[in-house]
Amino acid sequence: MTDNINPNVKEGWTGPGRRDGVINPLLPADDALHIDVGKKNQFEWWYFDAHLDGGYTLVAFFYAANPNPGLTQGKIGVELVLLRPDGRKSQRFIKYKKSDFSASRERAEVAIGGNHLEVDYSQGDLPIYRIHLDEKELAFDLTYKSLVNGWKPGTGFSHFGNLGYFAWVVPFARAAVSGTVRDGDKTMQVSGVGYHDHNWLNFAFSSIIEYWMWGRVYSKNFTVSYAFIQCNQKVDRHAVKVLMLAKGREVILSSGEYDFNQENFEYSEAAGHSFPRTITIAAPETTSVRLDVAKVLEAESMLSNFNIALRVIAKNILHMKPGYFRLSSDFKLKVTHNGKSFEENGNALHEIVTFKQLGPK
Repeated sequence: MTDNINPNVKEGWTGPGRRDGVINPLLPADDALHIDVGKKNQFEWWYFDAHLDGGYTLVAFFYAANPNPGLTQGKIGVELVLLRPDGRKSQRFIKYKKSDFSASRERAEVAIGGNHLEVDYSQGDLPIYRIHLDEKELAFDLTYKSLVNGWKPGTGFSHFGNLGYFAWVVPFARAAVSGTVRDGDKTMQVSGVGYHDHNWLNFAFSSIIEYWMWGRVYSKNFTVSYAFIQCNQKVDRHAVKVLMLAKGREVILSSGEYDFNQENFEYSEAAGHSFPRTITIAAPETTSVRLDVAKVLEAESMLSNFNIALRVIAKNILHMKPGYFRLSSDFKLKVTHNGKSFEENGNALHEIVTFKQLGPK
């Protein structure tokens, strides 16, 4: 697949090419607050997820400013999502005032109302994160013990000419998770595997980005984190691509030089979009991943986040059709490293956010 390249889009790779010849360590300040809170068109959030033994999946957001289009865009708040083994989902966004928010500009320390996240660097080379969220029927008290070194693609920044910038860092792509989850009047001791990333930008997502696909692959020996960000005509449909491969705790590949292919599209009435049932990622001479969708965990239209007036404007005037998928896929991973070849299989979760019709209907 030939990439569309806009010379005005400056990605942060250290080179040579669209990759990192030197993989720089992540600094504590990379996971700290960056924006001027409350300033227009500045967005920032800390994202955590956990895939738990017993079939539960949870997601937690700490928002300095929510980037999602709709009623909550630009708001300070927290979001809690719990997906149960039987498919039932609870999702809550709770808005807070600026006076309820505080965050460090030196490290990951955030407090929003009674919710907070913190990081501990005293237990060894890999940090330990703790998050606490408690909002009515849902509460997460979790400890994340990092298993992979922190990473960012180059500087972490992509600059879209005079349209703005987007920054992405991954303090850990894989962690051992333990703690408690309260679901209504039921409190559970939980354990599993988790992920954390951190993003900030100074433009509205839908003004530049057409769709965004991302995911993680966890195998016996390797961790893969990827994102494929398809931009719109404003930047000549430039595609931002990032791929991380770690063996054990060490990041051994940081690159945007890979082929990304989507096949076997299927239409979802719930999301109002098609999604690819097969995704393949191939980095020359090093890594290939094939994802085949085994189960659609979530498919929804994001227009439900808009009030009626905004929904009409988004759909009929802006021609915006936001949709979301969370997919469970069987993966086949092939890696060549230091003259050795590895083939590993398993199951992975990956996601799609799109603002335009994706694939054939």
